[in-house]
Amino acid sequence: MKKRNLLLCCLLAAGCRETAPKETVKAETSKSAGPAAETPPAEKIPMYRTTVSTEPVAEYKQKTENPLNDWYFSVKLFETSKTFQYLMKLKYEEMEGEDTLFLPNVGTLPKPVIQKGEDKYSCIVGFIDNHDQFREYKKVYVKNDELKVTSLKHYSVATYAK
Repeated sequence: MKKRNLLLCCLLAAGCRETAPKETVKAETSKSAGPAAETPPAEKIPMYRTTVSTEPVAEYKQKTENPLNDWYFSVKLFETSKTFQYLMKLKYEEMEGEDTLFLPNVGTLPKPVIQKGEDKYSCIVGFIDNHDQFREYKKVYVKNDELKVTSLKHYSVATYAK
């Protein structure tokens, strides 16, 4: 009787073994995992541009009140080889400067924007997020005849697995 029970247990154990090839099981698991198995939107955007435009992608320009010269307060954004990095060229009368703008990867191609600021010679540099909302990032302004740049907010993006 003990031999019969031992034989029955062995047959049951053998019958419970996995019979499907492991590749098939993995494929079925990834299909049933749904959206969590897809590539996150932030990883779908390439980190580098294939072509870099030499023209500014955004520009703000305002004439100064100097009666003798044709001077301006201006901010221009230029693409770089990195998709989420822009070169900011700043000018106030004869003063010039540069800064770098790093936009977060929100899962869509970056859309930099420059809007008029509250002060006379100021503007807000930001971007349009994936919900079509303007997000302010930096303020460019003139104070005591000096050209200044201040970060207003900081942004980061994270992807969480379910």
